[in-house]
Amino acid sequence: MRVATWNVNGMRAAIRKGFESHVARVGPDVLLLQEVRALPDQLPENMRCPEGWSTIWHPAEKKGYSGTAVWTCGDGLKEEQRGIGSDDHEGRVVVARAGKLRVVSVYLPSGSSGDHRQAIKDEWLPAFMDWARPMLRSRIPTVLGGDFNIAHTERDIFYAKSNQNTSGFLPHERQWMGELIDQGWRDVVREKYGDVDGPYSWWSNRGQARAKDRGWRIDYLLLNRAAHRVLKDCHIDRQSGLEVSDHAMVVADLDL
Repeated sequence: MRVATWNVNGMRAAIRKGFESHVARVGPDVLLLQEVRALPDQLPENMRCPEGWSTIWHPAEKKGYSGTAVWTCGDGLKEEQRGIGSDDHEGRVVVARAGKLRVVSVYLPSGSSGDHRQAIKDEWLPAFMDWARPMLRSRIPTVLGGDFNIAHTERDIFYAKSNQNTSGFLPHERQWMGELIDQGWRDVVREKYGDVDGPYSWWSNRGQARAKDRGWRIDYLLLNRAAHRVLKDCHIDRQSGLEVSDHAMVVADLDL
């Protein structure tokens, strides 16, 4: 089973830029989407639930903003939860079962637009960690996938020194990410690639950052122990981040 997560930076724009061809090329069985920024009825009819797929959409109440979704090939997709226990009016978390696998599409808030949004992000972080803990211990293979809006270490950001005071790389955010992993969630991309710079999953649209591969790794697939036992491989699909979104797909293959 191939699981992929992708912040599409607006579903309508992504469709125009070649979303379908990249999904076909990568071939996920489960696709976790973030920042869909659309209601299903704002999409072309064939993209609300494409032939051969089952879909769950969790859009934000505010049109053109945020939102998550889960797609799976075939039938058997079952929604388990939206949000983390309180009103999720920004559509940031949706939990579903796809056969033997539980998946969570995650789009944690960004604090880059100002102190108010950073405060909201800082409220989310401990609440999300506590909420996710039972799934970490579950015997059900579980994948948290999405845009966490945090680069964990200096290996996960090209310009580490100049971003020490930038939201997404603040000391307390990085510490939170480390604690989440220390609890037992397996950051499978970092485990595979080891102590190297990158691979990155997001690039600014400025200064030829994408062409020069000067990015951030803020998109993750985090596996609990039951999912990690059946992990076969993982990678970041840079091509999808060059052509469709400012984020790349992160992909993992599980023996399920």
